[in-house]
Amino acid sequence: MRILIHDFAGHPFQVQLSRELARRGHDVTHSWFAGDIGPKGDLQRKPGDADTLEFLPLGRTINYSKANLIRRRQGDVAYGQEVARTIRATRPDIVLCGNSPTEVVSPLLPACKAAGAAFVYWVQDFNGLASRKLLSRRLPVIGDLVGRYYMWLDARHLRASQRVVVISDGFLGETDRMGIARDKIDVIPNWGAISDIPVLDKDTAWRREQGLKRPRIALYSGTLALKHNPELLRTLALALEERGDASVVAVAAGVGAEALAESQRNAPLQSLELRGLQPFERFPEVLGSADILLAVLEREAGSFSVPSKILSYLCAGRPIVLAAPAENLAARIVSDIGAGRVVEPEDAAGFTSAALHFLDDPEAAREAGERARAYAESHFRIDRVADRFEEVFAKARDGQASGRPGEAIG
Repeated sequence: MRILIHDFAGHPFQVQLSRELARRGHDVTHSWFAGDIGPKGDLQRKPGDADTLEFLPLGRTINYSKANLIRRRQGDVAYGQEVARTIRATRPDIVLCGNSPTEVVSPLLPACKAAGAAFVYWVQDFNGLASRKLLSRRLPVIGDLVGRYYMWLDARHLRASQRVVVISDGFLGETDRMGIARDKIDVIPNWGAISDIPVLDKDTAWRREQGLKRPRIALYSGTLALKHNPELLRTLALALEERGDASVVAVAAGVGAEALAESQRNAPLQSLELRGLQPFERFPEVLGSADILLAVLEREAGSFSVPSKILSYLCAGRPIVLAAPAENLAARIVSDIGAGRVVEPEDAAGFTSAALHFLDDPEAAREAGERARAYAESHFRIDRVADRFEEVFAKARDGQASGRPGEAIG
């Protein structure tokens, strides 16, 4: 089967799926938006990869901005057109599309129809719902209208897809409201790329190279975007300032990281150290350098976002301190298995207290880290994940052949 996996973000676990499918004999092209600055997986061939695996970066020349809404929309439209041209040129049997902004997806469906490809929509977020919540806060009237438009587009795209994959059964209420039949949907939880993230001693080469000032580290890794609250990290750093033995290290990019850099220029803290995103081959060392791992998710994002960084954190075998709504899937995992502590998104004092608990109690930190890794080892089986996706692809092709493609677009 010829499969185009398009992951806008270029995250690690999607790359792992492409490698496994190619190992099984499928012709797999893995494409992503090369102009996005977020954390990336191992997006190049390496020894042992199947001959049928190809990596295809797209959108290198697009001047993209997540902070400037006009340039962001222009970039999404231009990039979607480039992906659509790729689909028409390569004519895959299946297009699996995830992590993509709404207006990136719009031209892909007619391109799939023209190329004879079945389209599988891999829903990581409800982009329209997210846009409405976040834009309404910035532009109360216009933002709400724009968000409603994107919600309408999302529903239209899902109806036009041959199959829909969601990452949590908590998403089914929203797909019900969109009018998507449940027999068209498969629930496949995300996973961490455990084969790429071993448990390491915290005295890593990366830690030594960075010259970090203090011996113990509470580390945040990944994008700090609109839906994140960097003030939680600074509040924890303030609590650590006088201790002298620990610091917050943010290995991050995005508007939140820029806000932290600005605060450091205005009121520098010895207990807060900032680093840019690191190459994927150093990612295990980055996580392994930490005593505890930090993640934040605002309440508005809680109903539609499952932070994939938590899945990587679980692989690393470190205790996790997560500020997120209790109903969030990642929050439930961390709480249920005892891999760390979860506090509400607004609870800066609770976030700080949870981090201090693990910094001050090495035995509790060790136990939480062991539970995290044990969960990853038992749940992140790429062979089982690939089995599920092969079943989805077969159903998508069957639905296409029987004339049940859903609502036509284009």
